Amino acid sequence: MGKLALAIQVAFQDLGVFPASTTQIPLDLNDPMPFSTVQAIQNVERTAELGRIASSPRDSLTAASDETDISTLRSELEQALHNEIALHQVSLHRETDGLVVSLREFGFFDSGSATLKHEALPALDRIASILAIRTCKLRIEGHTDNVPIHTVQMPSNWELSTNRATELVRVLIIGHRFAPERLSAAGYAEYHPIASNLTAQGRAQNRRVDVVILTSEAVKLSSLPSPDSDAKPSSSLN
Repeated sequence: MGKLALAIQVAFQDLGVFPASTTQIPLDLNDPMPFSTVQAIQNVERTAELGRIASSPRDSLTAASDETDISTLRSELEQALHNEIALHQVSLHRETDGLVVSLREFGFFDSGSATLKHEALPALDRIASILAIRTCKLRIEGHTDNVPIHTVQMPSNWELSTNRATELVRVLIIGHRFAPERLSAAGYAEYHPIASNLTAQGRAQNRRVDVVILTSEAVKLSSLPSPDSDAKPSSSLN
């Protein structure tokens, strides 16, 4: 009888027929629970369910702000790098993690070398001046084509891609005073191509260093521990 009375009372209150009640109706005669307690539990359950269905307003505002910042940043970079884009030395595109500024090898590095060309420094200065006044984090990614390299300095494409990425990080920290905690570097060798390696043109597109301007959401996701990490920080370096 107590459970039936509770069900009727909850139903009518949800419809707005009866005002909220504090009647002490036991759910279980062996373990009575006040109706006010039941209401509190149900309110918590409803709130939790709504939280699973609708995203937090703060998250939505952050995402909208990110998109506005990325759009503004892209316009500024396209204007500053107009000549390099026209010469196909630089390209920009949007990915899930953020805005990618792709620096093609022939505009910034000699073949097989991780040293930046002197004539590439003005373009890097313009990129750095736009990014320096912001706080967004950057991931610098080195990429190669699938043609093997084996020299004293570069035993494989892994070393070449990684050294180019860390060289750009060094220039940003030393030459432009970027905070080191804003930066990470990664080398992917030939394993993340954006074009076919079957043609010379495709291989030229794959030889690049990407500056990934990360969104707040991408940074947040990258900081979460993996399911099998037992919440311990990773000891590996990007």
